[in-house]
Amino acid sequence: MKTLTLAFRSLRNRRTTALLTLAAIAVSVALLLGVQKTRTAAREGFANTVSGVDLIVGARSGQLNLLLYSVFRVGDATANVSWETYQKVAGRSDVAWTIPLSLGDSHRGFRVLGTNLDYFRHYRFAGGRELTFKTGQPFADLYDTVLGAEVAQQLGYRLGDPIVIAHGLGKVSFANHEDKPFRVVGILARTGTPVDRTVHVSLEALTAIHIDWQSGMRALPGARVDAETARTMALTPTSITAFMVGMENRVMTFGLQRAVNDYRQEALLAIIPGVALTQLWNLVGIADTALMIIAAFVVLAGLLGMLTAILTSLNERRREMAILRSVGAQPRHVFTLLITEAGLLATGGVAAGVALCYGLIAAARPLLERRFGIFLEPGGLTGYDMALLGAIILAALLMGALPAWRAYRNTLSDGLTLRV
Repeated sequence: MKTLTLAFRSLRNRRTTALLTLAAIAVSVALLLGVQKTRTAAREGFANTVSGVDLIVGARSGQLNLLLYSVFRVGDATANVSWETYQKVAGRSDVAWTIPLSLGDSHRGFRVLGTNLDYFRHYRFAGGRELTFKTGQPFADLYDTVLGAEVAQQLGYRLGDPIVIAHGLGKVSFANHEDKPFRVVGILARTGTPVDRTVHVSLEALTAIHIDWQSGMRALPGARVDAETARTMALTPTSITAFMVGMENRVMTFGLQRAVNDYRQEALLAIIPGVALTQLWNLVGIADTALMIIAAFVVLAGLLGMLTAILTSLNERRREMAILRSVGAQPRHVFTLLITEAGLLATGGVAAGVALCYGLIAAARPLLERRFGIFLEPGGLTGYDMALLGAIILAALLMGALPAWRAYRNTLSDGLTLRV
């Protein structure tokens, strides 16, 4: 107890150096813990993006490409799937439900997804959670649209507001479907998935707004079809981008996957979302691991700064140590004193770093949710977090042993002898 009190007083006498050292450790610990929590949240976000889907079917390309554009709305398909093929697969006796997906257009930088009401009935995320409406309802009229939570929040839309879909992708478009505006009838509750950043319309609506377009170009004024006339026309799509499949019995999943991949009439690819998500995370995980290593080196730099500060102060504290020895302190007491100082600096830095990390999480959480769909739940420290923090304190104690050993070896006369 006396050693602990003495260590406190010693650090207080050198408060400027001690506070700077503590701040360096705190910042490095906050970075390490923040990276750890962010990578955990990102991994969970990957796993929670889609749930309960047994297969995703699209044009033959690569597994990751199909996963990216069908689930994450990133990139484009190499080709479409014909409506006839979709109907054939959807009509199989071993298929419980399907969700058609049609991509291609956008609205102020957000992807537009054409689908049907099965999307709201069967799409699951985060271990089986259903899509729910914050306000409104699914689309019923041809020109109704349902917005993801992020679209509505960023663009300030409310129920009943009109929106105009742009032809193609990008935040700025010079080709808009302004002759066939949509009306917001529903806003989904936040999910933390790409659903939040999606504008949902019906498949028939996508067909309607493109009914007078040819090869990516709008028809000439005399050949254009207005919004009301389009309602009376045949609006069954000829193709879709991809579709999700739920099986009656999951044992039959591999059989359907093989049948789709071997389908002769059309070049198709069926993937199991869980397997593809694991592959995608392994690919992204390289950068994730590199970031963790960099954070660990930052912590090491902070601890080396502490070691440097203690070693530098030894010459200034020779008389202090000698006086302690002269009043009866044993060499082991001096050794323990410096070890305790290192432990106090490390423990204080870790505690301050944890507080800083949680403060930054609280501040950055809305931005991460809005921009990247990463839900950072502050929660408590996990066992892994505690192990990391314990390792930092242990490393600090081990580093503190070096200056403690040097002070231990100093003789009484060493501190009382004037050096010129």
